Amino acid sequence: MKNDKEKFKNDFKKKVYCFILELIRFIDKLPKDTSSQIFAKQILRSGTSIGANYIEAQAASSKKDFINFFHHSLKSANETKFWLALLKDSKKANPRDAEKLLDILTEIANILASSILTLKGKK
Repeated sequence: MKNDKEKFKNDFKKKVYCFILELIRFIDKLPKDTSSQIFAKQILRSGTSIGANYIEAQAASSKKDFINFFHHSLKSANETKFWLALLKDSKKANPRDAEKLLDILTEIANILASSILTLKGKK
C-alpha cells in the first residue's frame, strides 16, 4: 500500500513538473506583442506556482500547513486555466496546444482538489 502511495506521489510530481516544462515551451511560442507578453508573465507565475506550492507542501510543518500549500497549488492551477483559456479564445496561442495544456491542467487540478478533500476527511 505504501509503495502505491509513494509511486502515485512521484508520478504526480513528475506530471506537474512536465506540465510546467510544456507550459514554458508554450509561452516561448507566444507572439511578442504587448498583451501576449503580459499574459505570458501571468501564466508563467501562476503555472510555476502550482509546482512550487506542491513541493513546499512536502516540507510542511503540520497537516494544516500541508493542506494550505495544496490549496495554494489548486488556486494557481485554476488561475492558470483562466490565462490559458484567454490565450486560446483571443487567438493569441495555438488552440490545440492550449487545449492540450488545459486537459493536463484539469487533471492536475482534479487530483489536488480530491487530495484536499481526502486530507480534510470529507472524502
